Amino acid sequence: MGAYIIRRILQSVIVVLGVIVITFLISRVLGDPVALLLPPEATPEQRAYLAKDLGLDQPLLVQLAVYVGKVIRGDFGQSFRHQESAMRLLLDRIPASLYLSIVATIFSVCIALPLGIISAIKRGTIFDRIGMTLALFGQSIPAFWAGIMMILFFSVKLGWFPPSGYGGPKHVFLPALTLAFFFTAATARLTRSSILDVLDMDYVRYARLKGVPESVVILRHVLRNSFITILNIVALQLGLILGGAVITEFIFSWPGIGRLSLDAIYNRDYPVIQATVVVSAAFFVVINLLVDIIYSATDPRVSRR
Repeated sequence: MGAYIIRRILQSVIVVLGVIVITFLISRVLGDPVALLLPPEATPEQRAYLAKDLGLDQPLLVQLAVYVGKVIRGDFGQSFRHQESAMRLLLDRIPASLYLSIVATIFSVCIALPLGIISAIKRGTIFDRIGMTLALFGQSIPAFWAGIMMILFFSVKLGWFPPSGYGGPKHVFLPALTLAFFFTAATARLTRSSILDVLDMDYVRYARLKGVPESVVILRHVLRNSFITILNIVALQLGLILGGAVITEFIFSWPGIGRLSLDAIYNRDYPVIQATVVVSAAFFVVINLLVDIIYSATDPRVSRR
C-alpha cells in the first residue's frame, strides 16, 4: 500500500503543476491588463513602463518560469487591481466559500443519500421512479435559474430569507440550497447505482437465501460495503461544489472565491485568476488523494491493482 500512496502523491503533484502551467497560459488569452489599468489617453511610454513593472515585458516562457518558481514558494504575485497580495485576497475569501460549500454538501448528503438508497432498494417501484424523476429534474435546472426563483419565492414573496449578503444561517440557506440542487441530483443517482451494484453481489443473494432478515441484509451487507463508494462520491462532490460556486456566489452576492475569480476575469487580474484556479484545483486534488488513501486502506485490492 505504501508504494500505491507514494505513486498517487506524485501523480497529484504532477496534476497541480499541470494546472499551474495551463492556468498561466490560458489567462494570457483574456487580454492585456495594461490596456485595462491605464486610461485610453496613456502614452506608449507609460504603457511600456507599466508592462515592465508588472513583468509583462519578458518573453512568455520567462514569465512562466518565474511564475512557477514563485507559486512553489506560495507567492502568486500582487493583484493588478487591488495592489495587494493575490494570496491574501484569496485567503480572505476562503472561509466564506468553505462555509457555503460545507452547508451545501450537508444539504446534498441529507437529501441525496436517503433518496438514492430508497430508490435502489425499491428498484422498479413508484418510489424509484419518483426519486429518479426528481434527480433528473434537479440535474436539468440551471443554477442561475434556480437561484433567481428561490430569491423571488423565499425572499420577495414570503420574506423568510434575505436575498443576498453574507452572514448567519438565514443568509447561507438560499445560496447553499441553490448550490446543492445539481449535486443532490447527481449524488442520488450515483448512490443508487452503487447500491444496485452491491445488491447484485453473490454474498447478498446468499444471505437472503439463508433467511437473513432484509433489514440486516441492507444494513450489514449492502450499506456497509457501499460506504466507501458513497464516501468517494460525497468527498468529490465537496471539491466540485467549492470550485463550482461562481454563479451562485454572483447571484447572492456571496463574498467567496468564486465571486473573486469572476471579478478578476472581468478585470484581467492575472495573479488573482491564477491563484483562485490553482488553489481550487489543489483542494480538489487533495480531497481526491485522501479518498484514494482511505479507499486503499479499507480495500487492499485497490493498491494491488
